[in-house]
Amino acid sequence: MNINELDNIKRQGCSCGREHTCKIDDIIIGGGAINRLPEVVGRYSAKKVFVMSDRNTFKAAGERVLAVLSDNGIAYTSYVLDEAHPKPYEATVGSFVLHYDYECDLIIAAGSGVINDCAKFLAAFGNTPYIIVATAPSMDGYASATSSMERDGVKVSINNKCADVIIGDTDILCQAPMRMLLAGLGDIVAKYTAICDWRISNLVTGEYYCEEVAKLVRSSLKKCVDNAEGLTARDPKAVEAVFEAMVVSGVSMTYAGMSRPASGIEHSISHICDMRALEFGTPSDLHGIQCAVGTLIGVKCYEELKKLTPDREKALSYAREFDYSKWSEVLVGFVGKGGESMVKLEKKEHKYDLDKHRERLERIIAGWDTIKEIIEAELPTASELEALYDTVGMPKSLGDIGIDEDILPLTYAATRDIRDKYVQSRLMWDMGYPIIL
Repeated sequence: MNINELDNIKRQGCSCGREHTCKIDDIIIGGGAINRLPEVVGRYSAKKVFVMSDRNTFKAAGERVLAVLSDNGIAYTSYVLDEAHPKPYEATVGSFVLHYDYECDLIIAAGSGVINDCAKFLAAFGNTPYIIVATAPSMDGYASATSSMERDGVKVSINNKCADVIIGDTDILCQAPMRMLLAGLGDIVAKYTAICDWRISNLVTGEYYCEEVAKLVRSSLKKCVDNAEGLTARDPKAVEAVFEAMVVSGVSMTYAGMSRPASGIEHSISHICDMRALEFGTPSDLHGIQCAVGTLIGVKCYEELKKLTPDREKALSYAREFDYSKWSEVLVGFVGKGGESMVKLEKKEHKYDLDKHRERLERIIAGWDTIKEIIEAELPTASELEALYDTVGMPKSLGDIGIDEDILPLTYAATRDIRDKYVQSRLMWDMGYPIIL
């Protein structure tokens, strides 16, 4: 894969009215791709490289990165975070900042989610060129200019710097733990509900939407699903398809200037699980695995939603009777500190305002046939999705990943408040249904 393959959408005159840009210089995917590091480092005339990793990613790729640099006479400083599974929060970023060698003029990160997100901060702070050597096709942040972090106990996306070069050596990626391969597939399957939510939000709220970006995501999603069966055998073609889809997903977010093309109700469900785990020590799983579960929940809800007909009086009555003061107490009790931040967000957003609700409801009623068409066009059936999950051994429910099934209604309801984003649960609330599973 080459960055030029994505350039067709980087043009003026897109149907959405925006010019799409992406600052990635190169994307190198394939067997032995790591051996091109000296060539890539040379492009930036780097005098010294800061190499960052954690205990696991150092063994997976960091050692090889250092060997390639040493063999080619490239000076470096290496810092290996003394953790196998670092958390995406302030202390982790701070550790890399404190160990950063300011004589270095290029950053190479060997890792995936957390390492990549932390490297983006370092690169952004110093406006330093940055290369990511991926260790697993487990998430879609490689090509995005944001970091998914926990700040003050809340999952947030923070704008910073995208990697200048992405290296996906399939010899390395194929050796990733199977759970991480499944997480990658789960994060890509999540695009089904993400695009569906995005299109419906465009209809209901007037939010920006780009069909060209959506097409890009759909194409990579299809390729990934078509090759999914080979994932459990670590087939390089299947692993490469997942990694490419991850990169395309990140680029799509950059093109759109937001996370919409890649994140909807399913990601919000995952974020709530993460926030509860952080606050209360409850079980959680890899982000992509949780997204896969959330996607199936979202698909099932949409299937039930299609059977309904919007009832104006029911919806208006439900909104009038909704006690936000009581709900905010429930939210804080359920999510913890993150719930407090969500309550603060509502003071700015006013999504429960009755006049705003009425406006959205009228658009829902007027566009109901179109909404059903969107659902039909964008989503597989729940049975089709479950068959895919069975093929690769993907968990299908909260219970499958050790989370109490009884919290599903509250988890789903809490997704309305996690971010200023119109997702499926907000559509359900607007129609007067908290959850219909």
